[in-house]
Amino acid sequence: MDRKRFIKNSGIGLGIALLPGVLLSQPNLFSTPHVSLNDPKVVKDDDGDVLNVIGDIQTHKLLGKDTNNQIVEWVDNVAPGVGIPPHIHTKEDEMFRVVKGEVEITVNSKTTILKAGDIAFAPKGIAHAWKVVGTEKAKMITSAFPAGIEFMFQELAQLPAGPPNFEKVAEICGRQGVTFV
Repeated sequence: MDRKRFIKNSGIGLGIALLPGVLLSQPNLFSTPHVSLNDPKVVKDDDGDVLNVIGDIQTHKLLGKDTNNQIVEWVDNVAPGVGIPPHIHTKEDEMFRVVKGEVEITVNSKTTILKAGDIAFAPKGIAHAWKVVGTEKAKMITSAFPAGIEFMFQELAQLPAGPPNFEKVAEICGRQGVTFV
């Protein structure tokens, strides 16, 4: 048998011998792709858990437990002057969509005023901040992916009323991989 023919025949035989093991070792090869482990969910405007996260009134609409930890989404309903100082996430990206009012957002040192219908994206590892500007309350839908940050917000909402203890806030945020700059 010549060399070329040997390699060709050996390769086919080896492929046939290994194919069942390769196919069976692929966990989702024969399942429907992108199947969620969660049930569908409809969330009405008035639905959700309301948290006061140091003055940021958040209504949590979808949590990680609802989305197979893919995304968490909440609605911010905040007064003028309220905002979040510059910070960096190491675990999740965030998207901000203004529904009502005006929000000044800074992402990667670029500041923009978002109005109803405008969206900003803040990838993890990039400093960002936001603040409600103008004279009316703002309503903003914020999404973070993957999920997990909702636990940080739940803990922050348990802090006592009044001016926040920045060291305690930084400690809670730091456990989620969020640092202030």
